[in-house]
Amino acid sequence: MAQTAPLRSLIFVYNADSSPLAEAFDFLHKAFSPATYACNLCKVTYGTFGIKKEWREFIQGLPWPAVFYHRDEFRNRYPHLSGTPFPAVFAERNDAGLELLASASELNEQHSVEAMKKLILARL
Repeated sequence: MAQTAPLRSLIFVYNADSSPLAEAFDFLHKAFSPATYACNLCKVTYGTFGIKKEWREFIQGLPWPAVFYHRDEFRNRYPHLSGTPFPAVFAERNDAGLELLASASELNEQHSVEAMKKLILARL
């Protein structure tokens, strides 16, 4: 990947919507049928009741801010990227827009926090 501008932030996009009803459904779906849950980024980095400690520490230790969006929030903010399959991770570069750092298919292949961390770090 050509890196033409300094990294400003990392943007993580969940394959889930932000409404309270959607969040309640996601909670139940993840709890009772995790194998069919559509957001592997959420499934790997969150437990039943919140973010996993290892993931939180990783995010807090990054030298750049991490911004998290639900897919509906991301599509509203970046409509030109609304066709992107989610989950996804983008690098926001100064004056260069967003660059896809990790695709849905790549994120969906990760089965642990450690694997997710390695994928992100390898792309930076």
